[in-house]
Amino acid sequence: MLGVLGGMGPVATADFFTKLLAATPARRDEDHIPTLLHSVPQIPSRPAAILRGGPSPLPALLAARDRLVSAGATMLAMPCNTAHHWYAELVHGLELPFPHIADAVAAEIPRGERRVGIIATAATLVSEIYPQRGDPQAEWIAPPEDEFARVVQPAIDAVKRNDSAAAGRLLEPVVERLLERGAGCVVLACTEVPVALDAVASPLRERCVDSTAALARCCVRMWRDRMPDGTNPNL
Repeated sequence: MLGVLGGMGPVATADFFTKLLAATPARRDEDHIPTLLHSVPQIPSRPAAILRGGPSPLPALLAARDRLVSAGATMLAMPCNTAHHWYAELVHGLELPFPHIADAVAAEIPRGERRVGIIATAATLVSEIYPQRGDPQAEWIAPPEDEFARVVQPAIDAVKRNDSAAAGRLLEPVVERLLERGAGCVVLACTEVPVALDAVASPLRERCVDSTAALARCCVRMWRDRMPDGTNPNL
């Protein structure tokens, strides 16, 4: 049973579930991964906690984790990049598989790629979630601070208020500029960003590594490793 610690934000959580289904080689309903979705958007703001000393979301994250485990989850996933700032605390003492989103992305960055663009929240960038777990030789190229404030954060906010197409129109030139600066690919390291680019069917998506889809594919691989025949013994 996969437990999804979501709600950060709810649109991104729904996108993760859709991509989980798409990544599963199912022929019938019974072939899909049994999934529990915990989507509680009232978890305190992750960026506010990291950047401005706001209330920590950790107690709410731990409560959500424990609720999923109590409900029968035997593996966990968290489709929010910034929340992985608290990953060590969330896996401490936990005996269930809980893949890190940056590890899932690292597995999909083209081999040997040393210049990698990244679009993420300011909090994810400050936390260095990706450099700490990725190729130590890689150079991470982020949008300039002024472009982040003018374009990236407003686009993330637009997805959260259900205006994903407007967000996509804002973000597509950001991806293009990162590629022009020499990035071989661009990691979409905020789970709102793939939603935005998908909403405008951006052709630049093929130059991007989607953190949401990477995590979904990682979960499917882990599920198949644990259940090679694709069956659930509890059914």
